[in-house]
Amino acid sequence: MDYNFTEIEKRWQDFWAKNKTFKAEDTSDKPKYYVLDMFPYPSGAGLHVGHPLGYIASDIMARYKRHKGFNVLHPMGYDSFGLPAEQYAIQTGQHPKITTEQNIARYHEQMDKIGFSFDWDREVRTSDPEYYKWTQWIFIQLFNSWYNKNTDKAEKLESLISEFEKNGNAAVNAVCDEDVKSFTSTEWKAFNEKEQSDLLMQYRIAYLGEAYVNWCAALGTVLANDEVKDGVSERGGHPVERKLMKQWNMRITAYAQRLLDGLEKIDWPESLKESQRYWIGKSEGTSLKFKVQSSKVEIEVFTTRPDTIFGVSFVTLAPEHELVAKLTTTEQKSEIEEYVAKTKMRSERERQADVTKVSGAFTGAYVEHPFSGKQIPIWIGDYVLAGYGTGAVMAVPGHDSRDYAFAKHFNLPILEVVSGGDLSKESYDAKEGKLVNSDFLNGLEVKKALKKAIAEIENKKLGKGKTNYRLRDAVFGRQRYWGEPIPIYYKDGIPHALADNELPLILPEVDKYLPTEDGEPPLARAATSWKKDGKYDYENTTMPGWAGSSWYFLRYMDSKNSKQFVSGQLADYWQNVDLYIGGSEHATGHLLYVRFWTKFLNDLGLIGVDEPAKKLINQGMIQGRSNFVYRVLWAFSGKPFDTMKLPQIIISKDCRDKVIHGDPDETSKLINYCNETLNQIFTDQEVQISSCPEITEIHIDVNIVENDEIEIDTLKEWRSDFKESYFLTEEGITKLKCGSLVEKMSKRWYNVVTPDSICEKFGSDTLRLYEMFLGPLEQSKPWNTNGITGVSGFLKKLWKLFYQNNTLTISEAEPSKAELKTLHKTIKKITEDIERFSFNTSVSNFMICVNELTEQKCNKRAILEPLLVLVSPYAPHIAEELWSQLGHKESIAFAKFPECNETFLVEDSFTYPVSFNGKMRFSIELPATLTIPEIEKEVMSREEVQKYLEGKTPKKIIIVPKKIVNFVV
Repeated sequence: MDYNFTEIEKRWQDFWAKNKTFKAEDTSDKPKYYVLDMFPYPSGAGLHVGHPLGYIASDIMARYKRHKGFNVLHPMGYDSFGLPAEQYAIQTGQHPKITTEQNIARYHEQMDKIGFSFDWDREVRTSDPEYYKWTQWIFIQLFNSWYNKNTDKAEKLESLISEFEKNGNAAVNAVCDEDVKSFTSTEWKAFNEKEQSDLLMQYRIAYLGEAYVNWCAALGTVLANDEVKDGVSERGGHPVERKLMKQWNMRITAYAQRLLDGLEKIDWPESLKESQRYWIGKSEGTSLKFKVQSSKVEIEVFTTRPDTIFGVSFVTLAPEHELVAKLTTTEQKSEIEEYVAKTKMRSERERQADVTKVSGAFTGAYVEHPFSGKQIPIWIGDYVLAGYGTGAVMAVPGHDSRDYAFAKHFNLPILEVVSGGDLSKESYDAKEGKLVNSDFLNGLEVKKALKKAIAEIENKKLGKGKTNYRLRDAVFGRQRYWGEPIPIYYKDGIPHALADNELPLILPEVDKYLPTEDGEPPLARAATSWKKDGKYDYENTTMPGWAGSSWYFLRYMDSKNSKQFVSGQLADYWQNVDLYIGGSEHATGHLLYVRFWTKFLNDLGLIGVDEPAKKLINQGMIQGRSNFVYRVLWAFSGKPFDTMKLPQIIISKDCRDKVIHGDPDETSKLINYCNETLNQIFTDQEVQISSCPEITEIHIDVNIVENDEIEIDTLKEWRSDFKESYFLTEEGITKLKCGSLVEKMSKRWYNVVTPDSICEKFGSDTLRLYEMFLGPLEQSKPWNTNGITGVSGFLKKLWKLFYQNNTLTISEAEPSKAELKTLHKTIKKITEDIERFSFNTSVSNFMICVNELTEQKCNKRAILEPLLVLVSPYAPHIAEELWSQLGHKESIAFAKFPECNETFLVEDSFTYPVSFNGKMRFSIELPATLTIPEIEKEVMSREEVQKYLEGKTPKKIIIVPKKIVNFVV
């Protein structure tokens, strides 16, 4: 029987689907293991070979844990709301649901071909109303909750309202808006419904408020920071500006400290943790007020170095700061307005990241130094962010690199401050041009100096000590169609949450997927018919993409539950994810938001964990390997000619390399060929070139290239512009050598390789093994189809251990010591490799094992059966087939994983290198159990030793068991 991977893989994929082999049990005496992949957005392009890398690794772990006796939950679903489907709907008029379902069908088919052990009964789709019903429900819990600083957790809003009714808000210690006014219980009861609603909105975790957003007019929606690059939308390249809009927000800032603390409890990559720490950006310091000259207005700043107050030479406001327009003088108005308009085109992420671009404008106004009373100019600069701190900084260029760059660029004073935190003893040395604090540290540590400075600022009532975070509340609303409707309706202008029995609020049908003519979101197009009780308007914005992905790991536990988002029993059983695999690009997006929602749900007692995943691995990227042919670029001077007749001359990599390195013969040959070609085209005029033309590369489809060569006829068939091209080759040569380069896998570069094509040509087991073999899981590595034949050959060699002359030949005889050693050495290594996620080394060890067993001519059941279980997580189809051929009726999926017996690894003998005065002369093989005296006796009895001793008595014999024997003569 031949190894027919096409038939074998189809047979076992059908078997797994029919028998629901990988269905997880909701109750089990087995220990649980929950392995999860970041679910994909189903794009129309389908999967390329880079996408399954993490899925294959997680599948190996899922299969391994089943072999080890675990009840494994390994689900898959789709992040199926999103902008691409909506943009396609705008262009074609086709409902995003249709596009999404077609794309999901394509993804599902591709994943099935690779043989993943998913429990498909638990599949979720974020765009399914039965799923987003619960996303809406969680939003309502957030809307109806506040964050109590005293208990350090979220609580139901009823407890806050109760406090307001009894005592007002004087004793309330909450995370809330900064400008909340004080009121008594009597005043609270006297407020009308709208006033009470507005006050509660300042405390809610999900709240409606003004926020600066990335507004893309062309797309008609707000974009997340990671959807904006260089001032334009990542999709479509449309201009994006910072705009103050009324938006739904999530008060994630309430969880800033807990999000930091939680990083110490989870086994996630340190680089990812560091990204989150930086994004959260905790800093200790003080707020400080600067009085604007000739005004009652004060500018509040936050600084981590209040002890450097005498080094302040200017104050910088964010361009969006609410005081900019009020403070700007008439003379500076046009310059300020122009600068503000310009900075609207840069996202906050760009402004934070780009420290090389210095820009700003002077408002014409000044503040008074809070201690010296000196006049200090007020500038605006885009390196200051409106949402961080107070949106204003006291600039100390002598102590801050960005302040320094700004001061140098605009020729502002740079003062050196020597401080010990005593803000009462400042003197100015005009000769030196320095500000010198006479209380220079006095041996105090920096922390003590800061503490001292903060105390003095508080004593003078100029500010107060404060902990600040870079993290800002997350903008939640999107002006899009294809997203979860926010379950809010408006009655007399007051937002109300829907009741539980009114969920889900289904996405309405609209005539177009564009904003309305007056700029309202697409859902406003349904406003006339889409109303609560036929009369109250629903919220017209939808949720962002991260909403549905912030809790999907919980829904997999109980995906068919119509009464709860997850039952308490199953939440307690599955707890959280044991292994989560996904991309590092989600470090400060999805992975931050899912931690936030998990902590919130835990606060309300809905789940028993406060982190979504115990361990997380970021898989690397599989990069594309592009191929090129080379085209001559024409450059003429002299007589005019018909440029439409210019031929395209294609040359090989060899020719190109020689020409660009100045090879005179090859250059001359190219020039002559070009001129001969021109003479054939321009028969009515003379067109000639005398110098070597430029050469450019053209990307071609890697799937029609083999071993970096392409048939010219194939190239002509691939694209029409090559049909009329001229090809400079040696006589009789029908192929061109191609250039190559490793770059991102993209349709643009024609370097996309689909898993379908690999599975059809080599089989899915080969694909799985090869993706692991490419290198460590966490590292990026280039794809090269040329290298896959080695893995394919390994599987054929494995098959031949079982089949000789197309006949299954298995011996029941006892295995030899050598065979047992090979098996148990492999068991030990594979177990260690899987436990440390070193899947690439596992593949190498499989190859070594099969080579050794082939040399040993091993066909013993006692060796080959456990070998199949070892191989099964990596290459499940061939393992299932051979397991079945060996007479097993049940799937190999739950066979016990073999254990290493160390006794088979003990060496019987050791070959000692024998040296004389440190020079190795020969080797002697001796039993490994000999003692030092026994080794010495055996060695001295050998003729070779006596030969090198030449009758002399050695001064010393150095013997290290299982290492060396050395004679000092």
